[in-house]
This record gives sequence, C-alpha cells and structure tokens, in this order.
Amino acid sequence: MHSRDLIEQYKGYVQNWRRYFHKHPELSNEEFETTKTLAKELESMGVEVHVDTDRGIGLIGIIHGSKPGKAIALRADIDALPVHEHNAVDYKSEVEGKMHACGHDGHMAILLGAAKMLMSMKDRIEGDVYLAFQPAEETGAGAPDFIKFGDWYDKVDAIFGGHVWIDLPAGLVSVEEGPRMAASSQITINVKGKQGHGAQPHQAVDAIVVASAIVMNLQTVVSRNVSALDSVVVTIGNIHSGSEWNVIPGEASMGGTVRFFDPNQEQYIVDTIRRIVEHTAEAYGATATLEYIKKVPPTINDPESSELAERVVIDTLGEDKLSKMRKVMPGEDFAWYLQDKSGCFAFIGIQNPEVEATYDHHNNRFNMDDTVLSAASAVYTEYAIQWLKEHN
Repeated sequence: MHSRDLIEQYKGYVQNWRRYFHKHPELSNEEFETTKTLAKELESMGVEVHVDTDRGIGLIGIIHGSKPGKAIALRADIDALPVHEHNAVDYKSEVEGKMHACGHDGHMAILLGAAKMLMSMKDRIEGDVYLAFQPAEETGAGAPDFIKFGDWYDKVDAIFGGHVWIDLPAGLVSVEEGPRMAASSQITINVKGKQGHGAQPHQAVDAIVVASAIVMNLQTVVSRNVSALDSVVVTIGNIHSGSEWNVIPGEASMGGTVRFFDPNQEQYIVDTIRRIVEHTAEAYGATATLEYIKKVPPTINDPESSELAERVVIDTLGEDKLSKMRKVMPGEDFAWYLQDKSGCFAFIGIQNPEVEATYDHHNNRFNMDDTVLSAASAVYTEYAIQWLKEHN
C-alpha cells in the first residue's frame, strides 16, 4: 500500500481534527488539554506515547517499523495565538481572545493523519518514526526547550516538518532547497537624554528627538549597508517615551525585529545597528544602548532532503502539485532542529477564495482550505518511509 491510496480515506478524519483543535486553542506554554487530547488519540492508534510530564505540554509518539533501521522525526507545532477570531464558521474558536490564527491546528491534524497512515503501513517502515508535537513555537524558544525533553532528538537522524501557507494555492506543496524562512531576532534600544521643561528645550536633551533620529538612521542599515541582492529587514515596532504634555522626556525605549537569511551576515548587521544607535545618540548629546536577542536562526533546507521531498511529492500527489515558492521573511523555530540534523521544511498550500481562505497568518480572519490536509499527511508519511528506506 502507498500513502496516496489513503488520502481520501482519511480526508474527513484530518479535517475534523483540524476543526476540533481550531475550536479549542491554547497559547504557548499552556497547551495542557491539547497535549492530553493528542496523547489519547495516539494511544488509541497503538502509538507509543511519551508526554513531557515535567511541564505537562508536548509529547513524542514513536512508531516502530517492522524492520530495524534508523530514525526520523515528523514535527507539528501545537500552540495558538492571543487573537480574537472574527470568522463566522461553525468551528470558530470557543475561547475568547485565543485563536489558531497561524495554522498550527492544521499541523496537528496533518501529523495525526500521518500517524494513522504509518500505523497501517508498518510493514513498509524500516526503522522508527518519531512524531514530535512541539509546544510554544510562537515564542521562538519552543524547539530549543523541546530538544531537551528526553532523548528523542539524539536518537533521530533526520527531521521533516511543514507549515500551511496562505500565499500558496490549496493542494500545492513547496519543498525546495536553501533558505526558506528568515532568522528572527529581537532588538531593544534604550535612549538616555536629559529631562526638561517643554518651554526650555535648550536645557534638555530630548529623548524623543534622539529616538526619532535613530529610527530614521536605521533605515540605512538595509538601503546603504547591505547588498541590494540580499534580503534583510530592520523594523522598529514600538517607541515609548514621556507621559506629560509639557515635559521633555529624558528617556525613551524602542523595540523591533531584525530578519535575514545568511547566517554569516548576522554579526555585521548587529554591529552596524549598534554603531548607528550609539553614534546617533552621541551626536545629540545623549547615550543609547542596544540589546540583541536571537530568537530563531534561518530555516535552511539541505539539498539532499529537498531532493527526496520533491520526489515524494511527485510520486504521492503528482508533478502538478509540486510548486516553487520564494522564501519568506517570517521566522520559524523548526530552524533549531536543522542546526544539527538533516531535514526539510515544506510549505503546504491552503489558499482558496471559495472558502475565504485568503487572509494572512496572524489575521483575525485567517482560515484554510482543510480539505487538502490529508494529502499533506500522505507526503509526511511517504517522506518518512522513503528516507528510512534510502538510509538503511
């Protein structure tokens, strides 16, 4: 039996689970009931389940093949977002202010579907398949924390995962090699000037003016310090300073993000930002500091894994379902797994205007065409089976 033969059989199963999880979202590091539900369903299939009992969130399922061999992991993230849903669907979130607005409900359903398929084809599995249901992806720290759970990460030789993607038409899959999602880092800038009277600015060092100058000068990081052929983003997302209408504030703080694909550029970008921040402040008679926090590295598919994934998509769904898609600037903590393991991260098309699946990820109207998710389950299944077969 081939996984393609099970797509229609499990179409309703995967779709129903996606909608169940959509109705019951839990935020990062709070996925207690989600974990219990997943564990119960996997155990009902006969999958060996290991829950992170120390935290009560996240689990590993293990499917042992009929033949010995290496091990591969299939990963799904399980957390939702603090978003108030505005969709009018019968599976709308039942939790006020929480929503699966990024598609992780679909990821869980896809992996449950893959578990079903794998359990029905254990005779084709030459080794072990680990099902990694990871919490807290939205924090960027979910994967590093999950790697520390048990010894599953040490035991697996490769990993495969994916993200449903609204920019890709439903049913298409993108698995090409190279950078796929950007590194994501957080920056905090603190400006210190001199507080004063709003009527006497000459006796103060206006932190708002200094912060504004820093924001404008930071635009040159990308436009004048990085090659136009490279993709880099520097965004300031918030500025906080002052509280009174007639007082010049002496302090200001700013928060933002840095995105890039080339790991070799990171230090240069950070050094450039720090130089601009410190010297701009100095020019105004103030001081400023930069705090840089690396959230996730870039997600980069290795050529061998992508080549296998392309063959699997063509063999399972047909050549017309394999799509090329340009890399994107959002970050993904799946990248942490790829630091030490070979692997591939897929984009799974879910866009369909007929079901109003056109709104971007993290939007309060985000939705997906979930009729295509069992096809993704088949791709996950076949990738695991073929990887184990080709590496034994």
